[in-house]
Amino acid sequence: MEATITLGPGYALPEEEQIAATYQHLLRRLSHQSVVKHFDAYADIDWDAEEYRIDPEDPRWELGSDDVLGATAWYRAQPQATRARLGLHLVATKMKIGTQFENVLQRGLLEFAWTLPNGAPEFRYVYHEVIEEGQHSLMFQEFVNRTGFDVAGLGFWDRLGARRVIAAARRFPALFFVFVLGGEDPIDHVQRTVLRSAQPIHPLLRRIMQIHVTEEARHLCFGRSYLRTAVPRLGAARRASLALQAPLVLGQMAQAMLRPSADVVRTHGIPAAVIAEAYTRNPRHRENTLAALAKLRDLCREIGIVTPWSVRLWRAAGIWQEERDGDCGR
Repeated sequence: MEATITLGPGYALPEEEQIAATYQHLLRRLSHQSVVKHFDAYADIDWDAEEYRIDPEDPRWELGSDDVLGATAWYRAQPQATRARLGLHLVATKMKIGTQFENVLQRGLLEFAWTLPNGAPEFRYVYHEVIEEGQHSLMFQEFVNRTGFDVAGLGFWDRLGARRVIAAARRFPALFFVFVLGGEDPIDHVQRTVLRSAQPIHPLLRRIMQIHVTEEARHLCFGRSYLRTAVPRLGAARRASLALQAPLVLGQMAQAMLRPSADVVRTHGIPAAVIAEAYTRNPRHRENTLAALAKLRDLCREIGIVTPWSVRLWRAAGIWQEERDGDCGR
């Protein structure tokens, strides 16, 4: 089947679609790709294969020295089994948050589709994406179930805020798609970085990431293209609102995806000083965050929602790249 060919030894990370002549042509092409290159969470992953068995003490779950937490003296001083379990718990938490994010995304996309008139070019692709995100949710949750961790995922306030995101899909779609990209871009960047690295990866995790980035390339392409098409048509008030809210949303989403949850910190007794060393005061973590949001930051500039006054909010959120984007902040 095509999934086997796509994910075989010659697998190459797919890039976002670049050749479509128009927005309508792009949507038709993305819909076609969803038909000919899609995956099923259970048909395309042999969950009971021996090589996919999850052993919480498998050294392949350990964080490498290139990871900001893995590089700390506190982490390196832990017993091997503890290092592996913590690493697996981090992966399981990201999977759980991914499941919850996909849930919000699917509900929002359905709200968005509800507003579309007959003949809207977005309608078919949106439903393709909803189906694919449903498969991702099944895939992520199955992984979580097999780790043995009872992962909570998002905190109370994040879950409460999810309802506002879903409502925005109907009332302010451009803001909804900023949220979507704020969740998708950082994790896509992280997964691509891991897949390109030489570090040992558990084969089940590798397959899940390969499937995810293959389909996310389409989802990211659609989100960016929608914003490029829709934002220039917004009135001045809505563009100003988007400029105000974008850095707030993106700063919060990036940290949710790139930092350990409170549950992980509590379960493994990670000292506050270690969190500060690895994340809060760590230039490498800031560089990783900036890199994860680079494409999205450039997109916001391209569509005109980065303004001289809103740059202050980007800086306050810790997601502004002075060297690269300094001209707009002068």
